[in-house]
Amino acid sequence: MEQLINYLLQFGQLNLQQIDLVKSKAKVKTIRKDTYYHEAGKIFREVIFLTEGVMRVCYYNNKGDEITKYFFDENHFIADVESLNQGIPAVEYVQAVTDCEYIAISKNALDELSMTIVGWDMIIGKITAKGMVDKVNRISPMMADDAKERYLRFLTNFPTLANRIPLSYLASYLGITQSSLSRIRRNIRE
Repeated sequence: MEQLINYLLQFGQLNLQQIDLVKSKAKVKTIRKDTYYHEAGKIFREVIFLTEGVMRVCYYNNKGDEITKYFFDENHFIADVESLNQGIPAVEYVQAVTDCEYIAISKNALDELSMTIVGWDMIIGKITAKGMVDKVNRISPMMADDAKERYLRFLTNFPTLANRIPLSYLASYLGITQSSLSRIRRNIRE
């Protein structure tokens, strides 16, 4: 729980009473590796803060291929903001890549915190803005890079993730086949 509070305090101030209120609304949960936390077609009913493990966001393209859009590791919030706020079904899946522990805060609890804590919306706004920038920064640079450059950029930007995720997910994220990724990795080691 302290991980969540420390993260929130990077974006604004909360007094002890407000911190206790946030803690009372949050629930620690776990999910096993390979389990889907959320499925496309369902509405997000909570926001989660990942405290341990790796999750990925993925979808199926029109050919039925599973595409990994991005990964989340510790100290990141995960939610489909549009689904959560507008009550519409999400179009992507969220899957645990490793065994994970997370803190969940329901939509109703978020609304209550918004009405109770002065400055809560500002904190959430800053976190959401950071998440959007991070998302763009993860995807945009990869558009112009070739496969080897995308892999090297991934290793530079996410050095702890490469050894925690299956090659098939990483290849999908990089937009290449698993055999191409194996070849790139082998050539880099030589």
